[in-house]
Amino acid sequence: MSANLPALWAHLADTPLFWLCFTLLAYILAVAVHRRAGGHPLLLPVLTAVIVVVAFLAATGTPYPVYARHTWFLQFLIGPATVALAIPLYGQLGRLKRMLVPVAVALLAGCLTAVVSAVGIAWALGGSFATQASVAPKSATMPIAMEVAGLNGGLPALTTIAVAITGIAGAIMAGVLLRALRVKDPAVQGFALGLSAHAIGVARAFQANETAGAFAALGMGLNGIATALAVPLLFALLALF
Repeated sequence: MSANLPALWAHLADTPLFWLCFTLLAYILAVAVHRRAGGHPLLLPVLTAVIVVVAFLAATGTPYPVYARHTWFLQFLIGPATVALAIPLYGQLGRLKRMLVPVAVALLAGCLTAVVSAVGIAWALGGSFATQASVAPKSATMPIAMEVAGLNGGLPALTTIAVAITGIAGAIMAGVLLRALRVKDPAVQGFALGLSAHAIGVARAFQANETAGAFAALGMGLNGIATALAVPLLFALLALF
């Protein structure tokens, strides 16, 4: 029996069904642990599931490209899921019209703070121009951030890490910060989460309520567009000095 285990594993490791089921199971278990722990921010399902998957890949010696190739369908679903976020947002359309000015001001402040602070910290720590360009769009959603980084001289691979860390950290710290600032409006909470922590923030906001999730989706979408405009503008201005 034990002699057949390597052959069995070799077969399973080369099938999309195994990796899709394993990924979904890891996330389902992470959600269960998060709920059992009373929603503890350090047990955010995305973070916990990622740790489980990475640990399993390391333990089995499975290269990430193999895992990515077999789970492409989950990546494909990101597109339809993002579009579907417009449905709850449409339900908040009336309120959104009344909040256009506050939303525009918050978007400008949040986007510029995210981009300028990322570039400034990277520069202060001696990071190269490529590093600065890689972390500049860290608060935008992954597809936009990677494209923006690549077009401005950054490294998309480094950007993916920066985006992931930003989303996870934002989702973990958001609850504490919002309570400390006494922000109770779900629309404000959601918009802040989506703007600063992109898709992971949106998922965190939907755990609260639909209004927060809808405004988080809005914040993520608008910040993606704003970041795509702000990053090249910032580097163009820096080039003049």
